[in-house]
Amino acid sequence: MEINLADVVIHIDETLEAARRQEIENMLREIDGVVSVRNPDDRPHLTLVEYNPARTDSQALLTTVTAAGVHAELIGL
Repeated sequence: MEINLADVVIHIDETLEAARRQEIENMLREIDGVVSVRNPDDRPHLTLVEYNPARTDSQALLTTVTAAGVHAELIGL
């Protein structure tokens, strides 16, 4: 069975410390369907999420981030 995956970049407006970024990454990883989350230190405003669109969607990812109290928007790939 083939699984289709999607990628999205979430741009976080605030400059967050590493520990806070890690907290948000962990929240995203807990979403059913999320395969990987990456937030490189050299681009702290950008979080790349790979996910299974049959299990979740980009709006759920964005909602999770904004529910953490930061301002963010989706950047599609």
